[in-house]
This record gives sequence, C-alpha cells and structure tokens, in this order.
Amino acid sequence: MVDMSARGPLRLRHPRSGRVLAERLVVPRSFVGRGLGLMFRRALEPGQGMWIAPCKSIHMFFMNFAIDAVFLDRQRQVVRVCRHLKPWRMVPIVFGAHSVLELPADTVADLGLQRGEPLAIESA
Repeated sequence: MVDMSARGPLRLRHPRSGRVLAERLVVPRSFVGRGLGLMFRRALEPGQGMWIAPCKSIHMFFMNFAIDAVFLDRQRQVVRVCRHLKPWRMVPIVFGAHSVLELPADTVADLGLQRGEPLAIESA
C-alpha cells in the first residue's frame, strides 16, 4: 500500500484484470488543490487520473468534459462507481468513502467494478 504522503509518480491498477487504469495518477496535496480538482482543464488524457483524499463527494461545476469517478474506502476498496459523469452534475456524500479516483470517461466501463473490490495504487 502506498503512503499518501509519499512523493513521486503513482499509477492505478485493477488487480483482477491486471489492467493499468492510469499510468499517471496526480494527487492534490492541499485543500485548494483538492477543491479545484480538474476544474477549468480542457481534458483528462487517457492514462491520466486524479486521486483526491480525503473526499466523500464531488461536483462537476466548471468542468469541460465527462469523467468516471470511483469512490474508495480507506482500504482502497470500491464503495461506489459513477460512470460518465457530465459537467454541471453533483455526486452527494458517499457514505463509507474516503477518497475518489477521477478518470477519463469510460475508463472503467468494461471492468464491472463491484462494491468491495480492491484497486491498487502503486509507485510508478
């Protein structure tokens, strides 16, 4: 398990399939960075993602593109999956969530992620 305070590039892997979902996982380190998230960016390229912790809800205000959001508990197990979230939408509080992974839309479409399924966040 990667320490949240660890510096250096991270990647996201789906252990069941072995597929790398994000080669480059950005982790905002400040309250402001977590609050801004992906707002005002033009796109989130395939292979990129953002891991926001702590985080129990998100909004898509001022976003220019859709994303997949995967909420995780403290053990990095799936709590909820929100596929293809469009701009100007909200996801209210997800009980049991500790963090969220924001990925390009349709990244998790064919994985069939289930509640309780682990995801691996590791040093790249």
